[in-house]
Amino acid sequence: MTTGTALQNNNTQRATPDKEAIALLPVFERLGLDRITLVSTGAQAGKAYDQLVAARAWGFDTESKPTFKVGEQSDGPHILQLATSERAWVFQLHEPECRAVAAELLALGGGIAKAGFGLGDDRKRIIHKLGVEPQGILELNTVFHQRGYRKDMGVKGAVAVLFNQRFMKSKKAATSNWANAHLTESQLVYAANDAYAAIRVWEALGF
Repeated sequence: MTTGTALQNNNTQRATPDKEAIALLPVFERLGLDRITLVSTGAQAGKAYDQLVAARAWGFDTESKPTFKVGEQSDGPHILQLATSERAWVFQLHEPECRAVAAELLALGGGIAKAGFGLGDDRKRIIHKLGVEPQGILELNTVFHQRGYRKDMGVKGAVAVLFNQRFMKSKKAATSNWANAHLTESQLVYAANDAYAAIRVWEALGF
């Protein structure tokens, strides 16, 4: 299987792995709850800030409460996930102090990369809700396009290509209510690992 350091920029057209091929791969080891920190208060956010700014890159994603009615507008994001290769933090954005620290982290420059997949909607919602323009955003799909992959890779495809493993995502968790004050363990694991997988992919790509 191709490694990240071998994925150099070139004009070679590469195929994105299909669902059937990915389904046969061994499972990617995700973060457990012991390495996931729920951030729901200003004090917790301050501690998370101090730990995150020591890293040079973060995996980055957000979740919003799903909308089901035609024309219904989301007031998300409701949570923000940031991860290093060691652990992840899940920020609940309904609490003002927590939301303020989250905004400060996203607005940080200083060369800190914030890597993820499909970040266009996340960026728009962050600007609307948090009032900041996220700095240092790295869309990993764009990196794979530059390295010869025709279709958007997504986290599942990237994990398959770089690690020869299958990234598990729960459809039930994906469509759950992210605006709830109390997040379930399955929600925390789902959210944290989207960001964690992104930072692992970033590292494997050789940045």
